[in-house]
Amino acid sequence: MAVLNKVLYVEDDPGIREIATLALEDVGGLTLKTCESGERALQEVDGFKPQIILLDVMMPNMDGPETLTAMRERGLVDDSVLILFMTAKVHPEEVARYKALGASHVISKPFDPMTLADDVRAFWDEFNG
Repeated sequence: MAVLNKVLYVEDDPGIREIATLALEDVGGLTLKTCESGERALQEVDGFKPQIILLDVMMPNMDGPETLTAMRERGLVDDSVLILFMTAKVHPEEVARYKALGASHVISKPFDPMTLADDVRAFWDEFNG
């Protein structure tokens, strides 16, 4: 089983990016690249080659679902990359929509910074089962 190391996190809110960086990099020991927009993620994803992409759902200009769609259309990600959406909108019909777009899981916001890295690793382990 591949060991999880590289995570791309796309989030427009600088405060949430900072908390996620502490949670995933400092506490979780993962290699993290953060992007402040979907557009920036499209520029960074190919060179970074993440194993997991965490996408905020609600962002200006290009939201998380649009970002994922653009990544797939441009051949920047394939099925070997685990996609997780992060959002406060976790009603069953919304979660079903995100999964239909290719997300494996949805992480509810606000997330627990002390368990985020463990949660992400558990999703990775399940994905690579």
